[in-house]
Amino acid sequence: MYKEVSKDLLQFLKKSPTAFHAVENIRQELLDHGYQELLESEHWHIESNQKYFVTRNQSSIIAFHTGDILDNYSFHIVSSHSDSPTFKIKENAELQVNNQYMKLNVEPYGGMLCATWFDKPLSIAGRVLIKQDNQFIPTLLNIDKDLVLIPNVAIHMNRSVNDGYAYNQQIDMLPLFGGSECQNGDFRKLIAEELNVNVENIYGCDLYLYNRTNPSIWGLNEEFISAGRIDDLQCAYTSLQAFLNSYNKENINVFACFDNEEVGSQSKQGAGSTLLYDVLKRINMSLNKSEEDFYRAVASSFMISADNAHAVHPNHPELTDAKNCVYMNEGIVIKSHAGQKYTSDATSVAVFKSICEKVNVPVQFFANRSDKLGGSTLGNIAMSQVSMNSVDIGLPQLAMHSSYETAGMKDTYYMIKALTEFYNCHIEETTNHVLKVIK
Repeated sequence: MYKEVSKDLLQFLKKSPTAFHAVENIRQELLDHGYQELLESEHWHIESNQKYFVTRNQSSIIAFHTGDILDNYSFHIVSSHSDSPTFKIKENAELQVNNQYMKLNVEPYGGMLCATWFDKPLSIAGRVLIKQDNQFIPTLLNIDKDLVLIPNVAIHMNRSVNDGYAYNQQIDMLPLFGGSECQNGDFRKLIAEELNVNVENIYGCDLYLYNRTNPSIWGLNEEFISAGRIDDLQCAYTSLQAFLNSYNKENINVFACFDNEEVGSQSKQGAGSTLLYDVLKRINMSLNKSEEDFYRAVASSFMISADNAHAVHPNHPELTDAKNCVYMNEGIVIKSHAGQKYTSDATSVAVFKSICEKVNVPVQFFANRSDKLGGSTLGNIAMSQVSMNSVDIGLPQLAMHSSYETAGMKDTYYMIKALTEFYNCHIEETTNHVLKVIK
């Protein structure tokens, strides 16, 4: 059971080298399950007990399933993100070195562990805009071969590297693309050949490096999984599976996967944009509900912000809180922070904990050491646009922001089970702010 689910997750990760590919894979799965695609630029006609989705920038996606009885409806939302730290290729990409090497000029996207990108088989994927007549057609690109590599400097030339080294991302992190026969323009020619178009018809590119090391299942008892982009596609995958396999006649279930979390979410397709608010408001309008109905629905709604958490490191347990620390294969992580980097509070924690208890899914609690500055996620950012009860959760993993991350075999299954229960239940607020979870 755990292994089958993990294998499916690893295939999804392998097919999703960029946020564009992840969203396209999600889009295709929604279409296969009978979801109708909506365009933001067109009129929406929403009906009860129907299934829809919309994308923005091809890198964020929101899907929803309307219930049957919507007299007193609310939104049940699980949000995740589609992007991961990597290196973006600059527009003028080619850099020659002594007429012997051709490098590619890249810049960092998000906060990555630089050392994990060296001496690995890498390739390039993303989105290319192709001009045809007066149209600009977005086309996904994945050069499915070992294409570039970032070579380490030999220890003989950098004797102190093991004592700590500050990587210069304009010097140290540029990938080697070709040798002395490589000429200026070859990079664009390669893209054109891959897409079977003329070079002059390439009008725009959003291209990134990705690690081509195959996903793996490993450990004495096959306890662990490793792959690129586990943060946060593991949560995107699990929330999608739960969403597709659930239904609630009294609510509108919502699956949301945003881009640009790794760089702050403040983009037109990020959690800090109007995307979530726009979709929820348009659903309400298309169902012929009043503005008052919308605000009542939002006030009764619940969002789970799903983004992975730091497991205790086997070599450095001292880096995590002594008590509020988590381990792989021990269940879903509920994250809290006094400074409100996470949305969890007593109310939302209680609701989510009770949901997990109903389906016998273990939970763990995470808080940063008080003397360490932790990361943030998309929950509070999204709530600045449309506020509701919300809890921050995730799955425990090692080497977050590495080009090859590690998580637990069992936890993917745990997350699907708990999120399915969340989508299937109904949450009501009664007098004196009392919340009631109803199956």
